[in-house]
Amino acid sequence: MLVTGKELLLDAQKKGYAVGAFNINNMEIVQAIIEAAEETNSPVILQASQGAIKYAGIDYIAALGKTAAKNAKVPVALHLDHGTDFEQVMVCIRHGFTSVMIDGSRFPLEENIAFTKRVVEIAKAVGVSVEAELGKISGTEDHITVNEREATFTDPDEAVRFVDETGVDYLAIAVGTAHGVYKGEPKLDFDRIKAIRDKVKIPLVLHGSSGVPAEALKKAISLGIHKINIDTDLRIAFAEGVKNYVKENPDAIDPRKILAPAKAMMKEKIKEKMEIFGSVNKA
Repeated sequence: MLVTGKELLLDAQKKGYAVGAFNINNMEIVQAIIEAAEETNSPVILQASQGAIKYAGIDYIAALGKTAAKNAKVPVALHLDHGTDFEQVMVCIRHGFTSVMIDGSRFPLEENIAFTKRVVEIAKAVGVSVEAELGKISGTEDHITVNEREATFTDPDEAVRFVDETGVDYLAIAVGTAHGVYKGEPKLDFDRIKAIRDKVKIPLVLHGSSGVPAEALKKAISLGIHKINIDTDLRIAFAEGVKNYVKENPDAIDPRKILAPAKAMMKEKIKEKMEIFGSVNKA
């Protein structure tokens, strides 16, 4: 069933687990996520980036997400990931997304607050949940790139002001993760997560979580993280599935047979993440 992101995350916050938010680009990825969620009885978030929407088209992405959620045996939210453009957010709301992220982290604090507040006022009027970002997470997410020099951790006191003045439902914080493939093991600032949690009462979001060790994710959840974004790990599983099949079957031409192993590998990776997040049997 299709639900709002706020519904999912408030339950996760209450019960002490995290909801996995997995990026979608095509039908096989959507199917892998929903099948994994149903087999583990986990609530889940299907999220589409602006790059995915440009690739597949808003009509296709929205239809895939809403159809999957409608037929799913578990609660599913359809979320815009890293919306940097006001018009893009409005398009997603009009197409039935139940959650949107407005990313104004590139702006100074005052401008980020004003930019975010404008979206919150409109989204909440039609029952759509809103995520925002404070601080800058390094790495590349589709067309959005932040180098290590530009990356800044979230300030706990600024987080209080940001949440109070914008009214966002959940907040993405910069605490040491990065988008893309890590060159080494990421080091999360657990003290910062706790400091923000002590001051801010809404659910917190961890971006760039692919490649973060399981124990680090579990500790982050215990300190207040209740939405965890996964994209790169799914891309890696998808690519490995396709490459392995084509290597073993060089004359293969049936896209269904080529993509089936990719879907299977993604599903196993998603189920593994859901175990780590503690969302199993929480649907």
